[in-house]
Amino acid sequence: MEETETLQKLWEEVRDLSLGTTSQIDRLLFPPSPLHFLRDYVSPNKPCLISSAINHWPATTLWHSTPYLLDALSSSTVSLHLTPTGRADSVTSLPTSPSSLCFASAHVEQLPFPDALSKVLQSENGSTIAYLQQQNDCFRSEYEALGSDCEPHFAWASDALGWLPDAVNLWIGNDLSETSFHKDHYENLYAVITGEKHFLLLPPTDFHRMYIREYPVAQYHYSQDKREFQLELEKPVRHVPWCSVNPYPSEEKEKAEFPLYFNGPKPFEVTVKAGEVLYLPSMWFHHVRQSPDSRGLTIAVNYWYDMRFDIKYAYFNFLQSIPSSIHNCRKVCTEPCSCISKDESNISAPLLTIDDTNDGEQR
Repeated sequence: MEETETLQKLWEEVRDLSLGTTSQIDRLLFPPSPLHFLRDYVSPNKPCLISSAINHWPATTLWHSTPYLLDALSSSTVSLHLTPTGRADSVTSLPTSPSSLCFASAHVEQLPFPDALSKVLQSENGSTIAYLQQQNDCFRSEYEALGSDCEPHFAWASDALGWLPDAVNLWIGNDLSETSFHKDHYENLYAVITGEKHFLLLPPTDFHRMYIREYPVAQYHYSQDKREFQLELEKPVRHVPWCSVNPYPSEEKEKAEFPLYFNGPKPFEVTVKAGEVLYLPSMWFHHVRQSPDSRGLTIAVNYWYDMRFDIKYAYFNFLQSIPSSIHNCRKVCTEPCSCISKDESNISAPLLTIDDTNDGEQR
């Protein structure tokens, strides 16, 4: 287990030298200057929570009014993601083979905003859970009627990074929606407007703790007539690498399956409240839950800035190519097999190509 001991030393040193040894991240009472942001957070790839950055946005008051949203978006058609569990773009069991796992994406419908919002508010666990999101710069397309309620970018971040956001996305959901561990190749500024978002964060150096494996891709299909979901594998079969760890397991045996995660350093825990902004550096693994406001809604806007593919990227690419002794299965499965079976406790990760994990999931 020499490789694992070496990795554990890396995880400890990163925290001792840069990130800190507690589960908390830096909190800034006011937005940083471009130099402060670049020097102390972007360059060292270090997250922070920022207050007083969006207090001047009209959205922070207007979006607490449902009638305002319904009126402003009365003629807008938006993308609504539907699942039976609230966990789209995550690992789940195949109904036809419960011991085998797949990567399941949501059923997506295009609906008038008033109808879509109604479905979010009427979501029921175990039945149909709706989430308004679409990671295609949707705030500047589907929700352009709300554009004047938020700044088009964070000036201090744009100055520090050297460019404007590549995409701006809007998220409207409730406490039934949850986001599995994943990472993005963007510098992410995540602004919560109503409700709260609860993040678990792990730095890129903790790659091996995520037990990234290849899963066959499946998609939910929802029948309005039968009011039920079907989960179907894509044909021809396609695989994506994805994080296997559920940080809130229902059974102890799940913890035993992922010892590097559960026995390693604790993840950073961050609650982003309404009016706050999280800087989530590129390539950081994050899991997200949310708490709604009094209406039952959580609303957020995030700004994706292109990351710099510099020496940090090269280091990470090298790190993920290092096999761990418990990550020794590298086969690419064309059918469900033991390397992605819930009954296997010694499952191992395939090598991950760096661009493969930027799929569209709830964030």
